[in-house]
Amino acid sequence: MENKKVNASLTTITRDVDKLEEMSSNVYQSVMIIAKRANQISVEIKDELSKKLEEFSSYTESLEEIFENREQIEISKYYERLPKPVAIALQEYIENKLYYKVPEQTERISGESLNQE
Repeated sequence: MENKKVNASLTTITRDVDKLEEMSSNVYQSVMIIAKRANQISVEIKDELSKKLEEFSSYTESLEEIFENREQIEISKYYERLPKPVAIALQEYIENKLYYKVPEQTERISGESLNQE
């Protein structure tokens, strides 16, 4: 997964809202683009983590057979240390690595305004 190679910040950084607005001409549109990408990244990370942890799952219901697995703990800690999906998405947006398409906004014209010429 490419998300592990992103140089996104692990801590919170104050961002200049004007720079986000410059990229799409609307700050709310920028936030929605980043939020949608963050959701995609979150799903990818969750799926990847689930696949890795699935190897360690036991299908017995006995509590006596459940034990701590060092590898499982290390995998979990690794994923906890990754940058948050929003930080990754924001970094991708700032570096212009995201492709997004904005649907055209069509204005509805009422019948009355059509008849006036």
